[in-house]
Amino acid sequence: MAGPGQSQQQQQQQVEERAEHLDDAEMALQGINMLLNNGFKESDELFRRYRTQSPLMSFGASFVSFLNAMMTFEEEKMQTACEDLRTTEKLCESDSAGVLETIRNKIKKSMDSQRSGVVVVDRLQRQIIVADCQVYLAVLSFVKQELSAYIKGGWILRKAWKMYNKCHSDISQLQESCQPKSSDQQESLSADNANHNTPLENGVTPEALDRLKGSVSFGYGLFHLCISMVPPHLLKIINLLGFPGDRLQGLSSLMYASESKDMKAPLATLALLWYHTVVLPFFALDGSDTHTGLLEAKAILQRKSVVYPNSSLFIFFQGRVHRLECHINSALACFHDALELASDQRELQHVCLYEIGWCSMIEMNFEDAYRSFERLKNESRWSQCYYAYLTGVNQGASGDLDGASGVFKDVQKLFKRKNNQIEQFAVKRADRLRKIFPTRELCILGVIEVLYLWKALQNCSSSKLQIMNQVLQSVNDASCRGLKHLLLGAIHKCHGNMRDALQSFQLAARDEYGRQINSYIQPYAVYELGCVLLAKPETVGKGRSLLLQAKEDFTGYDFENRLHVRIHSALASLKEVVPQ
Repeated sequence: MAGPGQSQQQQQQQVEERAEHLDDAEMALQGINMLLNNGFKESDELFRRYRTQSPLMSFGASFVSFLNAMMTFEEEKMQTACEDLRTTEKLCESDSAGVLETIRNKIKKSMDSQRSGVVVVDRLQRQIIVADCQVYLAVLSFVKQELSAYIKGGWILRKAWKMYNKCHSDISQLQESCQPKSSDQQESLSADNANHNTPLENGVTPEALDRLKGSVSFGYGLFHLCISMVPPHLLKIINLLGFPGDRLQGLSSLMYASESKDMKAPLATLALLWYHTVVLPFFALDGSDTHTGLLEAKAILQRKSVVYPNSSLFIFFQGRVHRLECHINSALACFHDALELASDQRELQHVCLYEIGWCSMIEMNFEDAYRSFERLKNESRWSQCYYAYLTGVNQGASGDLDGASGVFKDVQKLFKRKNNQIEQFAVKRADRLRKIFPTRELCILGVIEVLYLWKALQNCSSSKLQIMNQVLQSVNDASCRGLKHLLLGAIHKCHGNMRDALQSFQLAARDEYGRQINSYIQPYAVYELGCVLLAKPETVGKGRSLLLQAKEDFTGYDFENRLHVRIHSALASLKEVVPQ
C-alpha cells in the first residue's frame, strides 16, 4: 500500500506498475485510499479504466459518483450516480463479467478446488455489490424528502435487505466450516504459519471470507442507519416491508467493516464519522448522546491520522468535531485547510464553504457568512434558492440592507423545487422581508432562526448567545412575537436557564397571531416545553403529554417531518429511562 506521505501521482504510478500483480480487491482498496488522500481525479480515472472488467472496480467508480452526488445534492449528479449504480448492477448480474480477467486470471493458476473457491467468492461478492447499489439508490431517493420517494426507497431496501441476509448467512456458514475440529488440527495449522491463506475444502480461504464479512457488514450497517433516516410516521410502512432498523447493530457492523481489509473499510470509517458528527447531533434529544458520538469520532480520527494525515475528508470531519465542541476558530481553520486541499474537487469545496458559512453565522461574522453563501449561490446547482436566502439575511445582518433586498428578490426566481420544504421556507421568509424592507434586526432574527432550526445554537458561545438575546429583545414586530419568544426560549435553554426558557416557550405556544405567518412556531414551542419538563422526574408525565400533543395536534407546518423525527427520538429516549 502506498505510504501516507506520497503524492497522488506517485500512488497512481505505483498502482499501475503493480497492476499485473494485484487482484481486483487490492486494487479497489488502493483506489479508495487514493481517493481519501485527495487523489479524487486519479482514483476516478483508475476505477473507470477497469470498471467494465471487474464488479469491484465498477462498484468503486459508482461509489465515487455517489459520493459526488451526496456532497452536492445536485440533481444532475444524483441522476448520474443512479445511472452508474444501475450499470454496476447489470455487470454483477451478467454471466460474462469476470473477476478482472486481465489481472486476476494471470495469478489464479492453481488447482480445481482453488478455482472453485474463486467462483464462490465472486458469486458472493457480486451479490453484496448489488445489495450495496440498492442501498445507495434508496439513499438517493430518501434525500428528495418526498412521500413517493420514501415509498420507492423502501421497496428498493427490501431487495437489498434480503440479499444482505442471504450473503451474511452464507459467509457465516463458510466461516464455521473453517473452524478447526480438534486441537491436533489447530496445532497443524499453526505449524504451517500460513493458516489464514490455507484453502478450505471448497477452495475458499479464511482471508477471503474475512474480507467478504467486512464487505457485507458495511452495507448491512449502512442499511440500518439508512432506516433511521425515514420519518417516524412512515416506519410502520417500512416494518411492513419486512425489516426493522437497529441503530446499535448498524454501528457495530460498520465498526467491524472499518477494521477489515475490504475496499469498503475506509468507507465504513467515513460512514461512522458522518453518523457521529452530522446525523446524531442533528436528531439527538440532549447532549449526552452527542458527547458519546464525539468521543467515538475523535478516537476514529486519532487512529486514522497516520494513514490519512492530509486527507481533506478527514480534516473536514475534524472540523465538524471542533464545531460541535464549540471550538469555532479551530473548526474554521480545519474547513479552510480542507477547502485548499480539495482544490480539484468542486463538490468537497462546496461542502467546506457551507460549513465555513455556518461557522461564521455561529460567530456572528455575517460578512464572511454571506460571502460563503453567495459563492455557493453562484457555483452550486443544489438549492440556489436556499443559498440566496442565507446570503440575503447575512448580508442584511452585516448592515448592507440594499444588497440584501436585491438578493431577496432573486430568491423567488431561483425557486425550482416546489415540493422541497427548505426552499418553500426560504421563499416565504424572503418574500416577507422583501415586502416590508428588511431592518438589520430582522435579518439577524432570520440568522438566529436558521441556527435554531438546524440545531446550531448550542454551538454558539455564551457571549454570542447574549448578543443574540439583546437583539431579539429589541424586535417589536407583532408578526414576529411568537418566533421571538421561541428563539429566546432556545437561548435560555442553551444557558441552562430553564425557568426563563419555560416562560418563553409558553409565550410562543400561546401566540395565535404569529401562527398565521409562522406555522411551525406552536408545535415546536410545545415540543420544546415537553423536552424541558422531561428533565425533571416530577414533570416527566407532563413532558411526555406535551410531546404527544406536538406530534398529534398540529399538521401542515414547515419542517414537520424534522420535528416528528425529534419527537420520536425524545420518546424513544424516555422509554429507555422509564420503561412504559
